[in-house]
Amino acid sequence: MNSIGDLVENESFSRLSEEEKKQYLEEKKIPYYQKLWNSAFKKQTATEEKDILIDHGFDGITELDNSLPKWWIGLFWFGCIFCAVYLVAFSFTDYAHPDVEYTKEAKTMLASIEEYEKSAPQINLESAKYSADNIAEGQELFKTNCVTCHGDGGKGGIGPNLTDTHWINIKEKSLFKNVFWMLENGSPNNPTMRPFIKEGTITGRDAEKIAAYIYHINQETAPITAAQGGAAPQGEEVKWENGND
Repeated sequence: MNSIGDLVENESFSRLSEEEKKQYLEEKKIPYYQKLWNSAFKKQTATEEKDILIDHGFDGITELDNSLPKWWIGLFWFGCIFCAVYLVAFSFTDYAHPDVEYTKEAKTMLASIEEYEKSAPQINLESAKYSADNIAEGQELFKTNCVTCHGDGGKGGIGPNLTDTHWINIKEKSLFKNVFWMLENGSPNNPTMRPFIKEGTITGRDAEKIAAYIYHINQETAPITAAQGGAAPQGEEVKWENGND
C-alpha cells in the first residue's frame, strides 16, 4: 500500500510546476503535528487569503472559503464512530443499561446485607426491643408473611383481629414481647400460626420489625371494629404492662 501511495505521490509531483514543487517540498518538511496545529489555529497570510476569497460580498462583508480545521473533522468522525459503537453495544449487549446496572447493584447490596445478617448478633426474645423506626419495614414484612391470615392492617380474617384488646395466646407481660414470642414459637393451639423464626421463614430482626408494627396498630391507632370490617374479638381481654420492651 505504501508503494502505491508513493507512486501516486510521485506522479502528482511530476505534474507540478517548479514553483509548486518548491512549495510542496517546503510543506513536506513541516512535521505532522505542526501541520495539525497550523490547520487549527494559524491564520492564513494576506496572499493566501486572496486565493480563498469567495467572489461575493454584501455591505463590505466578504467570505473566505476556509477548510474545516483538522481537529474539528477528526472530532466529528470520532463522534460518529462512537455513536455507532454505542448504539450497537446498547442494542445487543447489557452495556449502559440502567435497569441492568440497578439489578447488579441491588444484588451486591442484598449480598452485603445477607453477609451482615450472618455476622451480626441475632435478635432473640431477650434482646428484641421496640423502635418506631421499624414500623414501616415491619408493615411490609407483615404484608408478606401475615396478611393472608390476619387481614390488611391486622383487622383479622382466618386469624384473629390484632387491633383489639382480646388475645388468644398470652405468653409475655408486654404486647411487643408477646408478639415476638408467637413469631418465634408459633401458636400452641393453632398449627396455622407456625413458628416463623424457628422454621427460618423470617429472622429475629424481621420479627422485631413485625412486632413493632403490630404494637403500633394495637396500641397507637384505633382498633378496627366489626362495623369497619374487622373480625370479632377472640380470646380474653388483656391489660398489657406499660412499656414495649
